[in-house]
Amino acid sequence: MTSPQWFLLIGALLLLRGLTATLLQRLPFTPAIIYLGVGVLVGPSALHLFHFNPLKESALLEALTEVAVLISLFSAGVKMPGSFSFTRWRAPMLLATLSMALTVAMVAAFSVYVLGLPLGAGVLLGAILAPTDPVLATDVQIRHPGDRDQLRFTLTCEAGMNDGSAFPFVMLGLGLLGLHELGDSNLHWVAVEVLWATGAAIAVGVAAGMALARLGWLLRRKPHQHALMDDFLGLGLIGVVYGLCVMVDAWGFLAVFFAAVALRQTELKLARAALTTQDDEPLPTVSEGSLIFKEHLERLSEMVLVILLGGTLFASSWSWGAAGLALFLFLVARPASVLVGLLGTGTPWRIRGLVAWFGVRGVGSLYYLMYAIQHGLPEPLALQLIQLTLIVVTLSILLHGVSVKPLLGLFWRRGKPGSDNLSP
Repeated sequence: MTSPQWFLLIGALLLLRGLTATLLQRLPFTPAIIYLGVGVLVGPSALHLFHFNPLKESALLEALTEVAVLISLFSAGVKMPGSFSFTRWRAPMLLATLSMALTVAMVAAFSVYVLGLPLGAGVLLGAILAPTDPVLATDVQIRHPGDRDQLRFTLTCEAGMNDGSAFPFVMLGLGLLGLHELGDSNLHWVAVEVLWATGAAIAVGVAAGMALARLGWLLRRKPHQHALMDDFLGLGLIGVVYGLCVMVDAWGFLAVFFAAVALRQTELKLARAALTTQDDEPLPTVSEGSLIFKEHLERLSEMVLVILLGGTLFASSWSWGAAGLALFLFLVARPASVLVGLLGTGTPWRIRGLVAWFGVRGVGSLYYLMYAIQHGLPEPLALQLIQLTLIVVTLSILLHGVSVKPLLGLFWRRGKPGSDNLSP
């Protein structure tokens, strides 16, 4: 396809999306299915107007998916309701750590014993497919900063954290393949990839988010009363936090999510303190002011990337092995890991069931795959992992996309109002 044809296609889809927003909300499936259908139609499976080769364009796709995930993580973080508490965050923290590790292990075992992959490739594939996606799962995530639904909170918080907690397993898989230094008895991996990179990411994110919140609050209050550009501040926070983490070998995805959480929580704390000491009207906040623009960027990136995904698929891309892997992940590995992770948390069983099903795979998985390719993954193995990952992500878009609205509708009809909401 030529540049004018791309402008025409994306422009027409944007117009259609904007004009039919209300209609799309009533359809029993998500917009991602429409984008995927368009990509398949114009791609090599049908009209063959273009073919996006993820192996040759791995650097470009890594950059595109990286930006999309960062924007989505920021949006998720600033929508976290209420103040932080261990009781409230316990379930998603277990999902992002214990359940993540169990999913990686089960996918790795399936890859080795069923698909015949080497152990390193199995662990890498497990790390690629284990994290849930913050970009394509917007229909089951928190809708706005005041949304206190427990199901949405759990899924959003999990997706925000497990895009960072998957990175140590990516590095472990690369190390087992001889593409990354693990150290004697894997001590380097444990010390650097697990402990340092995780702890430093959380520290950098929380510190940066709190600092921006207090600076913005100071400048907006009397006597300064400066007008601030919230969109620029949000993007700037993402860039600074992510750049710092890359420089100090910390997980930038995790840091951006916690920076957004800290920004929002600090602004809420400052606002509550101000209401008890003065009668001024509430001041605008950076978190809410930057959210609308980020959500628009998130939708645009979703559209472009899912179209590209459809443009990667040939009819021959489908195989029983890839389909079997997807079904194993959706029906066995994800449910089992969620049930184990949520043991003893007191989470209602109907919420556990939906959390077990709505483990959407998408843009984050594509990013980790491209990251591995850029770090020297051998071409034959890269092609095999590309085929498996693309089919799993495609089936996730289809299966989760057609089930999310009916299942959530049933969830709300059968549940008592407020019974599963978070406490204030």
